[in-house]
Amino acid sequence: MPISKITPASISGLNYGFKNRIINGAMVIDQRNAGASVTPTTGVHTLDRWLAAAYSASSKFSVQQNAGSVTPPAGFTNYLGVTSLSAYSVSSSDFLSIIQSIEGFNIADLGWGTANAKTVTLSFWVRSSLTGTFGGSLANQDGSRSYPFSYTITTANTWEYETITIAGDTTGTWLTTNGLGLALRIGLGVGSTYSGTAGAWAAGANYFSATGATSVVGTNGATFYITGVQLEVGSTATSFDYRPYGTELALCQRYYVQFLGSNAYETLASGMSSTNQNGYVTVALPVTMRANPTLTYSTVSSTLRWTELANSFNGTAIAIDQASTKTPFIYITVASGMTSYRAGFITANGTTSAYVGFSAEL
Repeated sequence: MPISKITPASISGLNYGFKNRIINGAMVIDQRNAGASVTPTTGVHTLDRWLAAAYSASSKFSVQQNAGSVTPPAGFTNYLGVTSLSAYSVSSSDFLSIIQSIEGFNIADLGWGTANAKTVTLSFWVRSSLTGTFGGSLANQDGSRSYPFSYTITTANTWEYETITIAGDTTGTWLTTNGLGLALRIGLGVGSTYSGTAGAWAAGANYFSATGATSVVGTNGATFYITGVQLEVGSTATSFDYRPYGTELALCQRYYVQFLGSNAYETLASGMSSTNQNGYVTVALPVTMRANPTLTYSTVSSTLRWTELANSFNGTAIAIDQASTKTPFIYITVASGMTSYRAGFITANGTTSAYVGFSAEL
């Protein structure tokens, strides 16, 4: 029997490569909070890759992995849960939302901004205590091109599957480097200034949601849960792109990686002191980060220390000395007492609440 020739057309319906452009769409990774609730006052990353935006009105909702202990839809073990903390009436300039910013490298093949722009389909599972029309948008790096979309939740407190197909944008500027290529925004309460007609690309308006969308933050105690978020090429939603946990974690760590927290005296890295106050270490990152990272950390004086031989010294400050996407060189400062040019370690100071993080978020 002759063997059929394989062509791009013959495999176009198969699942291969990076089908889902959303990272952590199944909400399984939560490096920063380990399932704890977060109340954003501005913009804060909650579950990995998901930003809770509350720049216009602070402390109106909380975000938590598996909030309320609701059973996720079949095939999933986790979800991102939003709970409204007041009955807030959004103003025209408000935009409260959950956002994932997608790196330009990961949308380069879409051809947006050209005549060959590809159609994409967004799909997800959603459950809310409210019913009605809800909204969100896709947008480019500066919001000069945005596409508001709407979807309907028909039954309260029931998981429902939503799909939205969006024709690729043939105009505008869409980054295809390591900058922000495309932003997915899920509206939680968006005013008229940032709401537009659903189903069409808009220029210059920077819409976060569709006109007339239900405001989650408008009802005290309202809940909004989402998981299985997928953005893929094509006009039809296909099965969710389940990736191995280790693969999903590595994808998240390109943007944020956190060390320590496993045991009370865990070691971050080894190095050498340079004076009686400063100890330097090189941290080997598990993946190459998107850009040179910034440092995040727990309260230094109570959670981090320098250890050499049998002596330990409480930290007073920690910082990056030399930035790197692979091996940043950092140092910890203590009050005094270290021996110059002696080998040592940065370690947790007797607590599992110690952490040092490296962030290269978009």
